[in-house]
This record gives sequence, C-alpha cells and structure tokens, in this order.
Amino acid sequence: MYRPWLSLTLALVVTIFLSACTTQAPPTPISTITSNSSTQLNIKSANRIVALSSLSADIIAQLDQTKLVGISGSSLFKNDSRFQAIPKVSEGQSPPNLEKIVSLKPDLVIGAAGFSDPILQKLNQLQIPTVSTKINSWQSLEAFTKQIAQAMNVDSAPLLKRYQSLIASKNSRNLSTLVLVSRQPILTPNKNSWAGDLLTQFGAKNVAADLQGKSPIGGYVTLSAERILAANPDILIVVNAEPTLLDSLKKESFWNRLKATKNNQVYVFDYYGLVNPGSLEAIEKACSQLKDILTKQ
Repeated sequence: MYRPWLSLTLALVVTIFLSACTTQAPPTPISTITSNSSTQLNIKSANRIVALSSLSADIIAQLDQTKLVGISGSSLFKNDSRFQAIPKVSEGQSPPNLEKIVSLKPDLVIGAAGFSDPILQKLNQLQIPTVSTKINSWQSLEAFTKQIAQAMNVDSAPLLKRYQSLIASKNSRNLSTLVLVSRQPILTPNKNSWAGDLLTQFGAKNVAADLQGKSPIGGYVTLSAERILAANPDILIVVNAEPTLLDSLKKESFWNRLKATKNNQVYVFDYYGLVNPGSLEAIEKACSQLKDILTKQ
C-alpha cells in the first residue's frame, strides 16, 4: 500500500480500501485470512514467497528472510538493509508486474484483500498459490502470523511474544478519544478498523467505536461538526495522511471549543502504524505513542 499524498481524502480512500473501486471479480485464492477466519493454508511448505504488501513482507522477513524472494516497493523499507537485495515486483503506484512475479518462481504470493485482487486473479489462473489477507485487527495480525509461519515451517512464538509485549500494559486512563484522518469529509475509525481495534487494545474510549454510517470506506464513518462537539473528546488524535490536515482542522469552527484542544491534548500520529499497519516498526511506534497517551504512568 502507498502513502496517500496525492489528493487528500480521495487518495486515502484509494490507498486503504481500493476494493471498493475495482470492477473486476475478486480472486479465488488458496486462502483468505481475515479478522475472524480460521482458514488454514493448504500449503505444506512455502519456501519462495512474494509479498505484495509491506506488512506481509516484514512479517515473513522476521520469520525467515531467506524465504522472501520478491516484494512490492515501499517507502517504509527505503533504508532497510534487509530488503535492498530482494527483487521488487512493483514501484511507486504501478501495479505489480505479473511477468516478474512469475519469473521468481514463487510457491506462494501474498496480497492484500481488495488492493491485490487483480494480480491475484491472474496468478490463480496460472496455478500459482496465493493468499489474500485483511489485517484490520490485532486478532487478524496474530492469525496471519501463525498461519504463514506454519506454511513456512517456522516457529511463530517469538514474533507473537513480541506482539504481546506491545500491548501488555492496559492500565487505561479511561479518557474519551477521537481519531481524525481527513477533513472533507471528516472521517474517523469505528471499532471495525485497524485503528479502532488498536484503540481498544489500549482501553481507549473511542467515541466513534459503535457508530455506523454511509461512508464507502469499511471501518470508517463520517462526522459532522455537531457530532464532534457532542462527543467533545478528552483526547484528539490527528493522522498525518494529509500533509496539512492539522492546520486545516484548526480552521474549523468546532476546533477551539473541544476539551482536547483547550487542554492541549491533541496528538499527531503517522499514517503508517495507526491507519495502515504498514510494518512492525510502524506498529511499534503507534503502540508506544498510544501507551504514553492512554495509560497511566
């Protein structure tokens, strides 16, 4: 997935939830891993894996880097020595190169549900095993790690232990929290998103957790100024998915009327880690920030 610097909210929608925009039929992969899936991978030994998302590439590299033979280019790994010698099957916003993937002779290709649908469909037609993942909760992160480790014949326990260390402290300050990811419209995650679930892991009172709306983006709802004022959160988190989002929000009539702004409880988070999990380092950074803000010291 790519960082949405192109056109504010539209880019955010395309970046995170491209599946809503595709007109192609979804692929029929070997396995689909979602937050509630107990599906087991029908692969006895995956030794040559191409990862089409930064998160899956990072997890595989953590488990056994020698089995990662291809990745999609990501700004997250620009200076990461682990990935410098691994062939890239795409760069920037270009789609993955089918011929290049095939030339790597993978016994498994891992893509992100929605975003990777077209290429997974073509790979399935070539009888190349694929997995489509949807990491939208902590549970789905752990489920994917366990299942891909099993397919790779490696031990997932050390990595799962590392995950647990990130959310071990849950002594919440019990403060109401609102996350804003865009301005036009104003979008916020409910409990059915990675960001919403991450707030839950730290005991945050996400004021939008149970809200539902007509937003085309799964796991996100639109808010009016009136609804934000009615929620009046203790903590306000602004995600830098839009370069000027914080400055733009400060111009809204509701901004200076909120408890969070009056008490200087406004925090800026990176897009990767909180909205798009991106990589383990990004997740760790987001968890560290949430721990500092939401738990008692």
